[in-house]
Amino acid sequence: MLALSLGMAWLLLAPLALWLLVRGTGGERVTAIVTLVLLEAGTIVMSSAAHPPAPPPAAAAHVAPQPCAARTPVPTSATVSKELVLSWAAAPHECATADVVVRTHGRKVLVWLHEGPTAGTHRPVLTLPVDVKGHTAALKVPLKEKSGYVLVDGRTGRRIPLSAPI
Repeated sequence: MLALSLGMAWLLLAPLALWLLVRGTGGERVTAIVTLVLLEAGTIVMSSAAHPPAPPPAAAAHVAPQPCAARTPVPTSATVSKELVLSWAAAPHECATADVVVRTHGRKVLVWLHEGPTAGTHRPVLTLPVDVKGHTAALKVPLKEKSGYVLVDGRTGRRIPLSAPI
């Protein structure tokens, strides 16, 4: 109800105060300025009363998640069935997704992993979810062909040990 009254005061008093500022005498001009200042002050008070300031966040109640750092994990093992499952040691703030590039070169399957913010790449990249269990992180890469290939970390050139036969 108070907001409605303030709105009506603006509709009625503001045009009158502006007219008195232009055509009124010295005392009428002062009264017009005081009226406009009071209308503006009332609006500010109404707006702050309608939206009370938010309470400060509790220090221990809601902890914001730590952003993950950019890193290139090194796969420690791989499992091949219907898909390629790569696993590595999880970081304290493991990213939820990882960028994966898979290329075949002869009988080798080269795999590059990258976590965190990327600066862009010229290769086609798969962004896949990372599953963290305990101290091990893993992701599943869809494969078209799976027989007779050797899995290699594309960054280091080292073979990725298999935990199940191909």
